[in-house]
Amino acid sequence: MNTHLWNPTTTWLNTAQHGLPPTTAHTALTQALHQWHTGTTPIHHWNQTTEHTRTLFAQLINAPTTDITLGATTSQIIGTIAASLPDHTNVLLPQEEFTSTTFPFHTHHDRGITITTAPLHSLADHIGPHTHLVAYSPVQSATGTLAPTEQILTAAREHDTLVIADATQAAGWHPLNATHFDALVCSAYKWLMAPRGLALAYIAPTLRERLRPINAGPSADRHPAHAFYAPHPDTSPHARGLDLSPNWFATLAAAPALQTLLDTGIDKIHTHNTHLADRFRAHLDQPPAHSAITTVTTPGALQTLREAGIIATERGGHTRLAFHLYNTEADADLAAHTLTR
Repeated sequence: MNTHLWNPTTTWLNTAQHGLPPTTAHTALTQALHQWHTGTTPIHHWNQTTEHTRTLFAQLINAPTTDITLGATTSQIIGTIAASLPDHTNVLLPQEEFTSTTFPFHTHHDRGITITTAPLHSLADHIGPHTHLVAYSPVQSATGTLAPTEQILTAAREHDTLVIADATQAAGWHPLNATHFDALVCSAYKWLMAPRGLALAYIAPTLRERLRPINAGPSADRHPAHAFYAPHPDTSPHARGLDLSPNWFATLAAAPALQTLLDTGIDKIHTHNTHLADRFRAHLDQPPAHSAITTVTTPGALQTLREAGIIATERGGHTRLAFHLYNTEADADLAAHTLTR
């Protein structure tokens, strides 16, 4: 891996909370901040980079660029989907799912939106003829558990059920084909290594036709530069019709970060990340989990790691560690030996 692109002063095993930008992304953001500070902002270039970010994300998840929308958070984009559902829609969610995926649906209980939950491992078994939509994370946030995506997709297609994937903990290391879903949403500040405040999503054309662009501004217009004072919207027919106004700083840094992921290759990143996590697990006599995210239940583990300069976090009462491009076998060994000595 190109570890020379990062210069952490800690052993950062916390990408599941937020990623570290490569030097190219840090440089792009630093330059933009200087331009902002000095009044030399090249707005045209910034807008071009926003579109480049859209294109790079599309390549990362194997989707057409015209089907990518840019927003601020996962919950905001899923909120648009939830707000566009007909009254009395039946929604299926996993138990213990991250609330950016679940809360947007719960807020519509007054419209008769019904929420049913089931264990993640058996989610597909609960998809039936009356399930209108299922939303879940292909990689579970708290533990890194891999969802049974193929079974979920098969059951959903059998019953004409919409499938919404929150890929925030998957995109950037886990191979994805977004077009298998009706929507795939990702916050960019974790595995995509961008600043917070940017989310990107694939929205299938068949779903897009059913969505109301409730956050529409000039960026969602067919001709954004001419829409500032338009008397009525002429919404873009592409997924850009769901865009928020661009977060320039986030997209300027996201473009080189996404390029780093693409240059390295998702399959190679997947092999690297899961190898490190499973190497760490082997030191603790845990079987391979084939995920970049893993947890330990050792009492006081988080504090023990921090005292050794290793940054992780706690989720669901467990200490969670996450391995990405900038991590090495030495990092995995150090973390394991710190907990077992």
